[in-house]
Amino acid sequence: MLLAVMMLASTVACNNLPGRPAPVSDVLRPSQQTDFAALYAQNCAACHGPRGEGGAAIALAGPLYLATVSDQVLRSVTTDGIPGTPMPAFGQSAGGTLTVQQIAALVDGIRKWVPAGAAEGVRPPSYVAGVPGEAKRGAIVYQSFCSSCHGPGGDGGKAAGSIVDPSFLALVSDQGLRTTVIFGRPELGAPDWRGDVPGHPMTDQEVSDVVAWMAAHRVPYPGQPYPSGAGKSLQGGER
Repeated sequence: MLLAVMMLASTVACNNLPGRPAPVSDVLRPSQQTDFAALYAQNCAACHGPRGEGGAAIALAGPLYLATVSDQVLRSVTTDGIPGTPMPAFGQSAGGTLTVQQIAALVDGIRKWVPAGAAEGVRPPSYVAGVPGEAKRGAIVYQSFCSSCHGPGGDGGKAAGSIVDPSFLALVSDQGLRTTVIFGRPELGAPDWRGDVPGHPMTDQEVSDVVAWMAAHRVPYPGQPYPSGAGKSLQGGER
């Protein structure tokens, strides 16, 4: 009996040694973290803003955006990323670090930023193109809705920068272009599909057409520093 008491006392003493962390201070394994604030701060805030207000990437906290985009799309994009763009794959199934449960926690937390019904009665063009776009029609649409800010040829104006720059187009998907045309970039002063021409919101077809027009400006090798032959003239001293 005495031996048992001594062993119990020794165990208690070891558990209370100076420097030994208390049970409440145990650190979660990264894969066990399901707190939305922690997950978002670690994985999303740098590009989408601390509260989803936008930054290097689109705003996620917009009522219209969240009313239009399904949970399945949010999960899919977070899990698999968007190939050819800066949006990486976060899901473990695609080589990332987040579990299915963690991605579900992110999607649920993003949804809670906007109250249900916040965009009731507003009908934006469909998130995914329902009709194919046509670049020639898109050139006309561009002049009507976009040229006042981005310039007659799309290479920049007084109010906004180029949207036909090869480096820009190499880093954004057609869906990314469509998302920006529909929902705008409020943090950059870019209007949504209703704000370019007063009283004339863009139709689904017009959005598809202007996206096709922008996409037609992509080049095969956007990292190439000069057009064909230009490098020689610069090396020869011409400026």
